[in-house]
Amino acid sequence: MNRFTPPARRRVLRRMLPALLLCLTALAGCGSRAAQTGEQVRFDGAAYRVVTVDLRHSELTLHWRNPDTGQPFAGIDALRDWGKQHGKILRFAANAGIYDHKGAPLGLYVEHGKVLKPLNTAHGDPSAGNFSLQPNGVFLIDRQNHARVLSTDDYRAQHPDPRLATQSGPMLVIDGALNPHFLADSSSLKWRSGVCAPTPDRVVFAISETPVNFHAFARLFREKLGCRDALYLDGTISQFYDHGDYFGPPLFMTKPYAGMFAVFEDAKDS
Repeated sequence: MNRFTPPARRRVLRRMLPALLLCLTALAGCGSRAAQTGEQVRFDGAAYRVVTVDLRHSELTLHWRNPDTGQPFAGIDALRDWGKQHGKILRFAANAGIYDHKGAPLGLYVEHGKVLKPLNTAHGDPSAGNFSLQPNGVFLIDRQNHARVLSTDDYRAQHPDPRLATQSGPMLVIDGALNPHFLADSSSLKWRSGVCAPTPDRVVFAISETPVNFHAFARLFREKLGCRDALYLDGTISQFYDHGDYFGPPLFMTKPYAGMFAVFEDAKDS
């Protein structure tokens, strides 16, 4: 300290120093956690859990089968436990889309750059449920770590080379327009989850906290979350896991998943 500082002021500064250091440490921690943020958002009378992942600071991954056993994870708890065994803390997880009666992804599924299921271009298959509602689409992160949502037809035409990808449906928002099949007064109310990429380095996930129709859910992405393209992931069976808490429908309504999105943090960095 400056030798001209009065003794009384020096004593005050010494007492304040530990608190100042604690504040700086807390601020640094907040900066790292900002790589993934979760919040409740209200829109048009409904509540949603919205999780934003900054790809510049967090790695978003896909997980279907446990690499140690070859068996499907099938649920968030199993994925979290696997992470613990490998020195990782699960910060975020979500069902990555619709799957078939055998528990396999119904459409394109790319994990760590490897295509485990090919692009599904079948139209109008009633057994596929929401997946068959057109247009359906693909969420992907490419080798440059840039995220985007494409319709299935655009994906097929562009031939991207993804690090990860999952196909689901229907598209909620297409080039800034709501899917024309959605009706504002639809009585089909379900818990719903979806994803978009407002910018190439920012991925936004949302899940409704109460049942809503497709039209209302799509408007959330376009009007509140600023997404020009957004993809539906799944409905009543899905939950989000965000920093230790579950969001979405009650646990008893959920079912085993196929692929799951995840953000892990190394335990030594927590």
